Amino acid sequence: MKIFDLFFKREAPSRGASFVKKGKTSKIFWIVLAIILLIFFAAFLDYPRAWNKSADWLNAKKNEVGFLQSLPNLPQFFNVQFRLGLDLQGGTHLIYEADLAQVASENINDAMQGVRDVIERRVNAFGIAEPLVQVEAVGDHHRLIVELAGISDVNQAIQMIGETPFLEFKEETMTAERDQILASGLDQATIDQIKDVICLNPEMLITFLRGYPGLGDPCYKSTGLNGRYLSGAQVNYDQTTYRPLVALQFNDDGAKIFEDITRRNVSKKVAIYLDGEPISIPTVQDVITGGKAQITGTFTDQEVKTLAQRLNAGALPVPIELISQQTVGPSLGQKSLDQSLKAGFFGFLAIVLFLIIFYRIPGFFASFSLIGYIVLLLAIFKVFHITLTLAGIAGFILSMGMAVDANVLIFSRIREELKQGRTYLSSLNEGFKRAWPSIRDGNFTTILVGLILLFLGTSFVKGFGLILVIGNLVGMFSAIFITYYLLKIFSKDKSPRWARFWQ
Repeated sequence: MKIFDLFFKREAPSRGASFVKKGKTSKIFWIVLAIILLIFFAAFLDYPRAWNKSADWLNAKKNEVGFLQSLPNLPQFFNVQFRLGLDLQGGTHLIYEADLAQVASENINDAMQGVRDVIERRVNAFGIAEPLVQVEAVGDHHRLIVELAGISDVNQAIQMIGETPFLEFKEETMTAERDQILASGLDQATIDQIKDVICLNPEMLITFLRGYPGLGDPCYKSTGLNGRYLSGAQVNYDQTTYRPLVALQFNDDGAKIFEDITRRNVSKKVAIYLDGEPISIPTVQDVITGGKAQITGTFTDQEVKTLAQRLNAGALPVPIELISQQTVGPSLGQKSLDQSLKAGFFGFLAIVLFLIIFYRIPGFFASFSLIGYIVLLLAIFKVFHITLTLAGIAGFILSMGMAVDANVLIFSRIREELKQGRTYLSSLNEGFKRAWPSIRDGNFTTILVGLILLFLGTSFVKGFGLILVIGNLVGMFSAIFITYYLLKIFSKDKSPRWARFWQ
């Protein structure tokens, strides 16, 4: 069975009067109603202020009427912000070159991923919202691309990002020393609330250290064992339970230091810190000799992989050098956004005029379908936190043109069927069915190009490719599904007086 037939039933050709049966009319009505409700929901998600202002007005009027005051107020529509790239919001685009001369070729990928993770943690600690950190290989050159949208202090961010990752192993502090550190900056109620829990949970300890940077670390103290003594870390699996674990290998000097640490900390915690923040807090089960150790627990495969990458980032020092910096001011970004929106509006207006002038009433329904396409696509951007860039907006407008191409193919086929004397309903079904292969192939090739750009392109090109793919998928839905049912609800034979407006 062909894909088109899975969604639309082909009506038998007829040259006489054909009215849709009552049951089918009811089904089509509910489908059209569902489409309209979906578009309205997406529209309020795109612009929640419209719903919220109306809800506030209705709630105020309701509270003025005595017998209505007991009814609950209309809720506010949840507000999700669009995620704008630095070329629209303003920010800094940094490119770093990694020095991998001291890293074996088979470890390059893990080393780069580890450094990427470290830099992402650093800029998150700096307070930068939703940074973009990517690894890029250009020939023998390995680079890190860092995009910091909306950042205000570029120099401080550059200084922090440029440092080599520092890994160290720490042991527990004495209880009296911990309480003394906490008492130097916190009240007793806060101390009683957190002192027994923050030292056991890496995330809570990270939050504490970021919130009180001047106090110092109340939980763990340095042991002298750091990343230069660690030869590497790799993902492995327990031979009995088949659970993932991280295997550590220390050099000769590190093996001796680690043996002393484990000897005095049996049944205690030894925390592993990267850039001053804990990434794992395992418990020492026994004295470990020989320089080989394992970090076990209820880890997922991804958690073990991430931990190994972070350990290797500190074990394999990868110096990075800033080779390019581009800054986009907020005013320039806002100007680019305004110009892009203006271009999109005039492009949409030109398309609507074309559809209505050349295809009349079907063109009017296609225009409504195009509005639905825009509203749904913007809602998808919000729900899935897709970053909008200038290149992405270009992909958005291009996919809008592809959606119109589908309608043009469909309407041309419908006209040809009507000229052969078929009824409107029969022409409608035949037109959609016969136009589908061309629509499918045209959009498939565009989606294929978009996927190539998404997986092989750089940051801005990736955004263009992603939105081009999503836009084409939503465009096919709007052209094939929404337009089809909007036209089918008026599928009775048309009066000769109005026939020219349907052809």
